[in-house]
Amino acid sequence: MADPDGHFLAVRQQLRRNPVPQALPEIIRSCDAILICVPTPLGQHREPDISYVLETGKSIAPFLKADSSKRKKLVVLESTTYPGTTDENLREILETCSGLIAGQDFHLAYSPEREDPGSAEHSVKSIPKVMGGYTPECLSKCVDLYSIAVDEVYPVSSTRLAEATKLTENIFRCVNIALVNELKMVYGKMDINVWEVIEAAATKPFGFMPFYPGPGLGGHCIPIDPFYLSWKAHEVDTRTRFIELAGEINQSMPQYVVNTVTKALNQEGKSLHGSRILILGLAYKSNIDDTRESPSFALIELLALEGALIDFFDPHINTIPKIRKYPKLEEKKSVNWSKEVIAGYDLVLISTAHDAVNFDELGRWANIIVDTRNAMASVAESNAKVYAA
Repeated sequence: MADPDGHFLAVRQQLRRNPVPQALPEIIRSCDAILICVPTPLGQHREPDISYVLETGKSIAPFLKADSSKRKKLVVLESTTYPGTTDENLREILETCSGLIAGQDFHLAYSPEREDPGSAEHSVKSIPKVMGGYTPECLSKCVDLYSIAVDEVYPVSSTRLAEATKLTENIFRCVNIALVNELKMVYGKMDINVWEVIEAAATKPFGFMPFYPGPGLGGHCIPIDPFYLSWKAHEVDTRTRFIELAGEINQSMPQYVVNTVTKALNQEGKSLHGSRILILGLAYKSNIDDTRESPSFALIELLALEGALIDFFDPHINTIPKIRKYPKLEEKKSVNWSKEVIAGYDLVLISTAHDAVNFDELGRWANIIVDTRNAMASVAESNAKVYAA
């Protein structure tokens, strides 16, 4: 996203790389708008961690004073967070560290990031942009800014409402994925293919939206954001039971998959302990190289704890990057794709189904396949024993 001079893009990229920027003073001074797009993770007890937002606020606050043109700067928070973060937490930091007043000396707004990684259909430009302002004038300036870069803007009545909108979008997905994950387990016991059930149900032209099961939630949004509302709900003495249950079901999926792997090996007279297992797909979704919160790492950890010998193949990821939760996996490299390599594993576990993977070859080369993505459904002939998980 950029203004004619490219300042907006420069600031956004710098803030993504470093939440406490070191070399931004001159860039910020010359900008009319600053977009804050930093991580909002969960703490050890699933409590919101908005420290990146607040530290970024501290770092930009000294440069918010209007320049000689007298134009007030606009600060927009894009990070997903609980209602009240912009108007309360971020505003307080910006005002305290700058000596200025939001809505009077600078503009403040919230407009959540919306993107669909790996999608050719939905670009940032084509996705409607929701936004709310601290004051009506703040909102007007936010609308002016984003109208430069996106096809449609959707102003709402407050920053709190915009923050709640983003959480609702992600909670909707989290809860529905949990539902189909539970249906997968139930229908599996009944020897009913949940993927065929979903495909059939999706023929109904109204009242049904397909969601698909998997080995667990991944990405920097869906596994994390719902719990921001759960935490905030405690302030108004309310429980978010759907969110908590959905989290419980989705977080249980890696263990469910490992149990299926164990059963598949046992069916072939093998033990999980000492078996060579290839994880196919490390990214959290197909056709991207993003590993954030990928369930593949939980699968690797659980399988290794049982004594399995684990490698991975991912056409988009050659080397595992630094990951806070799994430091021992850092720098581990993807194996090569060949008949000799694939045939050397006791079992291949499909965690992410990339389009670049030749699943026909996999069916011919592998010994046992555990498929969490229905990737083998389109393979006409397979020499491998295929188990759904």
